[in-house]
Amino acid sequence: MSRELRIGDVARLAGTTPRTIRYYEEIGLLPGSRERPAGTHRTYGEEDVERLVDLLRLKDLLGLSLEELKELVEAESARAELRREWHGGVEDPVRRRQILEQSLAYIARQLELVRRRREEIVKLEAELVAKRRRIRRLLRETEPDGAPAGEAEAPLRTLERGPSRAF
Repeated sequence: MSRELRIGDVARLAGTTPRTIRYYEEIGLLPGSRERPAGTHRTYGEEDVERLVDLLRLKDLLGLSLEELKELVEAESARAELRREWHGGVEDPVRRRQILEQSLAYIARQLELVRRRREEIVKLEAELVAKRRRIRRLLRETEPDGAPAGEAEAPLRTLERGPSRAF
């Protein structure tokens, strides 16, 4: 039997706030806390902590919006339901095929979200590498290399007046 945890304990274990937990419940990312009589504290199980940690990790790792995170979680829940049905011993070959096709569709959507984020990260990396290259070039241009003092300062003035996108 898993121990019962209060919302503050869950927040501490997951590295978040009780407010985040309540909001995640409100928008359907987390199931509501267990049934409780009025005036008593919300309680959670260790599986709730695990789910919350997974959600926070996915959100941070992939940079997902809450809507995208919800979509990812819903797809995973639907796949879990299909797995339960599959492992329950579906005999009908038509239904078995439907389960597999539905699973593929959910995975395709999950992969689309992950790949889109990866493409955005690759694009950002390329932009940063290009900026670094430009700054290094500008820095080389500012090196005296034995040039007269006045000439070495000219690129700095250009850099100061140049477009802010140089950085």
